[in-house]
Amino acid sequence: MNTRCCAVALLLALSGSAFAADTVVLLVPNPIGIWLITFGIAFLIAEAALPNYGVIGLGGIVMFVIGAVILSNTEVPVPLMIGLGLVSALLLIFLLIHALKTRPRHTVSGDAGLIGSVAPVTSLRPGNAYSGWVHLQGEQWQILSATPLQPGQQVRVVARKGLLLQVAAADAASAGE
Repeated sequence: MNTRCCAVALLLALSGSAFAADTVVLLVPNPIGIWLITFGIAFLIAEAALPNYGVIGLGGIVMFVIGAVILSNTEVPVPLMIGLGLVSALLLIFLLIHALKTRPRHTVSGDAGLIGSVAPVTSLRPGNAYSGWVHLQGEQWQILSATPLQPGQQVRVVARKGLLLQVAAADAASAGE
């Protein structure tokens, strides 16, 4: 929904600034200019709806500005049209930066997500201080350590063999690095 609001704001800014000048010819419009503006607006809407990183939006800005130049009188200063194009491009860049910041990051799973993780020992096997369980990434994992463990002790995962995690005390693992 946020993307649609940004697209509507962009379209209102573009259309309002292009048609605010008194020199826009509305009585005898050039059909090519109207089509270019229409396709430019359609491309800007498509840019807001599709994940294509600005390619369609840039084409929409170019079509919109060229269509506005075609529909306007020759008395309209060229810097005004260039300014409209630059403002439109800046708005598009702002929207692209905002969209890229909200993109989800890669999720790390599997061995890459487990190795190096720190978790407290939840329980130990009866009669075995070297084996127990931890709750890590929403799951119960069986652990095995080379040193004796205690419930509540922080351990760091150093390797995984099947469903068994090999761990070391968190302070010992960080001191060895």
